[in-house]
Amino acid sequence: MSTITAKDGTEIYYKDWGTGPVVTFSHGWPLSADAWDGQMLFLVQNGFRVVAHDRRGHGRSSQASNGNDMDGYADDLAAVIETLDLHDAALVGRSTGGGEVARYIGRHGTGRVAKAVLISAVPPLMLQTAENPEGLPISVFDELRAGLVKDRSQFYKDLALMFYGANRKGAQVSQGVLDQFWLWSMQSGLKNAYESIKAFSETDFTEDLKKFDVPTLVMHGEDDQIVPVKDAAPKSAQLIAGAQEIYYPGAPHGMTATLQDQVNGDLLAFLRS
Repeated sequence: MSTITAKDGTEIYYKDWGTGPVVTFSHGWPLSADAWDGQMLFLVQNGFRVVAHDRRGHGRSSQASNGNDMDGYADDLAAVIETLDLHDAALVGRSTGGGEVARYIGRHGTGRVAKAVLISAVPPLMLQTAENPEGLPISVFDELRAGLVKDRSQFYKDLALMFYGANRKGAQVSQGVLDQFWLWSMQSGLKNAYESIKAFSETDFTEDLKKFDVPTLVMHGEDDQIVPVKDAAPKSAQLIAGAQEIYYPGAPHGMTATLQDQVNGDLLAFLRS
């Protein structure tokens, strides 16, 4: 397998396809780089080099006991970028991966970054606090942790319905799409997936977003049941100077699959702009 070694010895799996301008992909919880295949193949066919890694504890990367937080995730992304000596890269992050991209820029700057894209992303803060009353209460995330511990296999099957909007009347989501979500999720380590819930829900990315100084696109589905749009995308866009925004009516959290062609087209247009 293609792997790089993070500073703490954790093995991080990555895939590196094509030639041309570089685009990196940071995946959502609790999936793997494979969740980006629909975007990666499309961009390779349109003249880009694409790089995606499995987050520590997910997919084919080591199930590390430590570093299951946004600082650790961002530093792993930095290790991939630096080991492969990537420059002028467009960083694309979805959901938890959007937080990873934000924290990367907050910790490592934009010296190797040309553009950024946040898709259905968790920034600036998911958790409800006195300063963020529109966020989700901690009980929501406690329920996620409880469900994960009790029966993670069934938990992931149930979560897939909300993830892709398959629980909405008239939704057309194939069983294959739901099955692949379960498969990817089951590849993550239980400890890693459990600790990642705190990472994506309680990390405040406000100061990270203020450090974005490259062209940025924010994309979000208007029927996102996992990261409600009102809690995330507009707030992030307000914190990023000159950010562009695209909102998809009726689209779920997993719109990179359910609206693959539309998302791919919008992503390509931004990368070429």
